Amino acid sequence: MLNVKWRPVAIIATLVLLIHFIVRSPYIEFQFSQTDDAKDALQAERENVIANDQAPANMKHPLPVTVTVTQDVGTPHTVTSIVKETVFVDSDSANEVLEKANAAFVVLTRNDDLKDLRETLVQLEDRFNRRYKYPYVFLNNEPFSDEFKEKIQGMVSGECQFGLIPEEHWSYPEYIDQTRAAEARKDMQDRKIIYGGSESYRHMCRYESGFFFRHPLMDQYKWYWRVEPGVKFACEIDYDPFLFMEHNNKKYGFTVSIKEYIETIPTLWNTTMDFMDKHKEMIPAANLMGFVTDKKGDYNRCHFWSNFEIGSLDFLRSDQYMAYFDHLDRAGGFFYERWGDAPVHSLGVSMFLNKNEVHWFEDIGYFHGPLWNCPKGDANKKCWCPEDQSVEIKYKTWSCTLDFVALENP
Repeated sequence: MLNVKWRPVAIIATLVLLIHFIVRSPYIEFQFSQTDDAKDALQAERENVIANDQAPANMKHPLPVTVTVTQDVGTPHTVTSIVKETVFVDSDSANEVLEKANAAFVVLTRNDDLKDLRETLVQLEDRFNRRYKYPYVFLNNEPFSDEFKEKIQGMVSGECQFGLIPEEHWSYPEYIDQTRAAEARKDMQDRKIIYGGSESYRHMCRYESGFFFRHPLMDQYKWYWRVEPGVKFACEIDYDPFLFMEHNNKKYGFTVSIKEYIETIPTLWNTTMDFMDKHKEMIPAANLMGFVTDKKGDYNRCHFWSNFEIGSLDFLRSDQYMAYFDHLDRAGGFFYERWGDAPVHSLGVSMFLNKNEVHWFEDIGYFHGPLWNCPKGDANKKCWCPEDQSVEIKYKTWSCTLDFVALENP
């Protein structure tokens, strides 16, 4: 019989073994996985997504290279066939890099975004900008508070500039019928269309589509990287994406591409076709219209998710893009419907650029709820995101990224 003084020890040991068994139990793991799957399914239903669990076969991630990329037969091309130059930096170096592009981060935000924005900037600085010290331009349609400016300036390595958006860029043009616009918002809200009842969201989409690059604080720059409060950066970025774009003649870079909700843009495609018909001379023969159309030539709703963009400001300032934006603005769809800046930018990119000028930053781990862009293969070793959560794998039928990859280079 066990000595009385050892009974507490035995009881404790038994409890430890029992806990260990419970934690390691396959049944318990199954229950946890079922809970996570249920959450994912619920999220998919909310976002009107049809999930496809089968990942593309032999999905490989080529890191940025300095030579011709050779692909196996059947493997999707994940970068432009020839990449001229990529500028790397020692990941352990704390010194500022000597060669830099004329570029800045641009952040449209408000004072009450402070907490989410600081969490995002901590990651962006740690993963990338602590070495490069690129400046930030923060834009707001209301004055920034002293607290906001002080707390942001204290945590980033680059210069901070805080700009107030001109009223004429965040208000109704004189040619917009505000009564009709209000009725449209009410109708979309009643139909439970995402952001359908929001007036400020429409001003934001119009501003991001045609005005942020015209703010005086942006005049000095040639490149921009759009950042939004609350997004996550999951991977070490050990090269300069701005210089990558500049040295390789890229004009637009993205991480996620998906299909737009047709209820928000019912007339955007017809309005775009009308512009193309009136301005045939502006559309180059080598373009990217295959990204936004199906095999029949109809609009497929594909767009680059514009909450992450690295792009050329010269492109947005070009006569072609400005003419396109003005055509859309006059049509009124930003207010009478709910045209987003993502499909607008994407249609502009598809009309005026070719595939060689557009780049999928597959190696930048990025999250904007509920979607991930997560590197695959060896590139994932620098990341904390699970590669099977990447949108082109998890939501294959909703994603357009592999359709972009499959397009031929001109």
